[in-house]
Amino acid sequence: MKYMTTAQIREAYLHYFEEKGCKRLPSSSLVPDDPSLLLTSAGMVQFKPYFLQLKHLEEPYIGTTTVQKCVRTNDIDIIGTDGRHLSFFEMLGNFSFGAYFKKEMCAWALDFSVNVLELPFEKLYFTVFEDDDETIGIWEGLGVDPSHITRLGEDDNFWRAGPTGPCGPCSEVYYDQGPEVGCGRPDCAPGCDCDRFLEYWNLVFTQYDGQEDGSFKPLPKKNIDTGMGLERIAAIMQGVQSNFDTDVLHGLIEVAQRVTGKRYGENEKDDRALRVMADHARSVTFMISDGILPGNEGREYVLRRLLRRAVMKGSLLGAEGAFMGQFVDNIVEVMGDVYPQIVENRELINRVVLSEEERFGATLRQGRAYLEDALASLEGDELSGAQAFTLHDTYGFPLEVTEEICAEAGISVNREEFDEYMERQRTRARAATQNDAEAAWSTYDGSMSALLEEVGATQFTGYDENETEARVLALVSGGKRVEAMEAGMQGGVVLDRTPFYAEMGGQVGDTGELVSEACLVKVSDTLQPEGGLTMHHVEVEEGRIAVGQKVAARIDVMRRERIRRNHSATHILHKALREVLGDHVKQAGSYVAPDRLRFDFTHFQACTREELDEVERIANEKIMQNLPVSTYECSLDEARAAGVTALFGEKYGEVVRVVDVQGFSQELCGGTHVRSTAEIGLVKISSQSSVGASLRRIEAVTSFDAIAYLNRIEGELRETAAELKVPLFDVSERTAGNLAELKRIQHQFNRAKQAAMEGDIMDAAESGRYVAKAGYPVFILKAKDLRAEGLRHSWDVLRAQVQGDCAVVLASENEGKPLLLAAGTEQAVAAGFHAGEIIRAIAPHIKGGGGGKPTMAQAGGKDAQGIDAALEHAREILL
Repeated sequence: MKYMTTAQIREAYLHYFEEKGCKRLPSSSLVPDDPSLLLTSAGMVQFKPYFLQLKHLEEPYIGTTTVQKCVRTNDIDIIGTDGRHLSFFEMLGNFSFGAYFKKEMCAWALDFSVNVLELPFEKLYFTVFEDDDETIGIWEGLGVDPSHITRLGEDDNFWRAGPTGPCGPCSEVYYDQGPEVGCGRPDCAPGCDCDRFLEYWNLVFTQYDGQEDGSFKPLPKKNIDTGMGLERIAAIMQGVQSNFDTDVLHGLIEVAQRVTGKRYGENEKDDRALRVMADHARSVTFMISDGILPGNEGREYVLRRLLRRAVMKGSLLGAEGAFMGQFVDNIVEVMGDVYPQIVENRELINRVVLSEEERFGATLRQGRAYLEDALASLEGDELSGAQAFTLHDTYGFPLEVTEEICAEAGISVNREEFDEYMERQRTRARAATQNDAEAAWSTYDGSMSALLEEVGATQFTGYDENETEARVLALVSGGKRVEAMEAGMQGGVVLDRTPFYAEMGGQVGDTGELVSEACLVKVSDTLQPEGGLTMHHVEVEEGRIAVGQKVAARIDVMRRERIRRNHSATHILHKALREVLGDHVKQAGSYVAPDRLRFDFTHFQACTREELDEVERIANEKIMQNLPVSTYECSLDEARAAGVTALFGEKYGEVVRVVDVQGFSQELCGGTHVRSTAEIGLVKISSQSSVGASLRRIEAVTSFDAIAYLNRIEGELRETAAELKVPLFDVSERTAGNLAELKRIQHQFNRAKQAAMEGDIMDAAESGRYVAKAGYPVFILKAKDLRAEGLRHSWDVLRAQVQGDCAVVLASENEGKPLLLAAGTEQAVAAGFHAGEIIRAIAPHIKGGGGGKPTMAQAGGKDAQGIDAALEHAREILL
């Protein structure tokens, strides 16, 4: 057996199946198209429509082959405890949608294992479904010793999409690592719980359609879905027992050692933490690269949890400051040639990671404070499982960390209760994902895919035409296919060709009309419910439209022109933002309408006014330069090599369209654009805001809408100038002067008001002065229209006048709301006065509550009618 690096195994696998006639395709995004899936967790996810015969592979390919990046976190707490479980992994796969099946797949699997990987034939073992005699015969026919074939039941060797639907037996290929790592039993074989037999390849033969009565119907076409864990086969090829000892992951272990100062292999507890850091760093890097940012829900929460878990482990091992960026740099260096997105987004990934590390520092401190409070208020010597789970789930504290801190205080943790909370969380996670790939099959809605399969893709002519002669291919009304639609009916129209742009990439859909001698149909929106299929949302105003009928499809040209200007402006603003703020800026969403544009981008703080002014200046400079805007198509690899900007988190096909603002900006985009920047006329940023962690938003207007926006501002300015009776450009100076004068007058007024209030307080004090039981003077008063700060000031005034030990109970009503305050000097408190206890006793009279320290306490309430009763109650307590 020869040594092979992870990169060599990856390329060897893809090349092998390319040679067999499979089309090599890139990994799909970790953000799946299927809304039922949180993250891409299997290689088959991107091929669902092909397995379901809703899409077909073009000639001459017999299948596909990929290396798919995957993230699974159902068992996140196991990661690091052994050498197998990973949150991020690469899955080598090849897939057939009816072109080849068991015989070919088994032969190729054996050939690749023995002749390419050079695994010893005698060390290979195979499992098959217990009733699958056909596959046993195939393996034996290939020379496999029957003693190396094990029959296993449905739990191990039968794959199902769900209770019904696509299913079939599978055969797994195992490598014998030797009896020294096994259980020692003479009957040990694949399927045993020990580590001797390591499964590295699963061949799924999807050949049946499971029925509700439990029976199986043969599928029209039999499919192949295979998966080989790259990290697992790398461990075999590199002669190591753990995924973490393979070349790629061990390189990350070395980074973990460097940032923590710990040595891998010396302490199992430390080793677990180092493994978590190495594993989670890859998940974090690839998730951010695919457009996921830290958040509190869904996949954003998964990212945050993984990132914070890695930071927590590093911090506990002694890592100081921000360190995750060192992992990112290593991952980009080792894996960037296979996954160019992580290279393109390197700066952004590092900035997001750094921002989250800094935010988590505060959370760590809060978690420690929570634990300290919990221990301080503990009755007994056990921390509840609920509190330990809160520390784990909210503050990112692993259970073992909580146990260590508690042990130092002689406190145990209710692990059984904690496990119950953890199991509830895992149950929710598993229910949400429905076993990953199974959910992908069982929830797929193929209605629009079926329509696309029937009528074919819509030809878009709108880049060059505003009007197109077209034929009606399908009509939908009330959720059903119909042959015709009469006047007054609403629904959807599918044409063979159309100038109408379907809403996509942030650009809204076109409106317009479909016209013939037989009908007038208004188009209110255009969407693409399935890739390649354009649906016109319509209302029939006159006549009748029918399937097969020819119509003239006409867009609203003026509306389209305004949209084109705004769309091209987003490209120019994007590049200008990158020039002003930095290369970490990536488009994270947009909305391009006729009257405005919205642009979301990655950035970590609010833009200053000076920065936005510079962005505007650059954008308008490029507009005034009348730069040509052109488009062309090329392969995605060619576009990347040319430095074309790909949108953050966007998914692209093999052929892409590039929009080139000559000498300034190149972006991948399928939208409609101006022919030269001068057509935009003018761009004006109207607002900026935050739309989430590390995300900013600007809104802007162009062309006539920009002029209207500026005219509105000028109109407001002219009205203000007229009111101030100053020239237009003196408004700012005059306003500043008026504000300064207003502040001076307000200051004088407040001083006069304060003097009057102090006088009122002293007058009232004459009638409200008493002697407490303990002998010190106490004032029990009701003042007019004072807020809380006014009551506190009144206390300061009285205390200054008495110049000795004293206390007060004050009440006031302000805007219908009652307020109470009690306060006393240190001498009064020493004599028995307690402001907090007094407030707690009298606050119920005003239907309120409050409290405070012995020297000062206050309360608010809902019933001002109870003020007198509250003060009377205070007299009873103190006098």
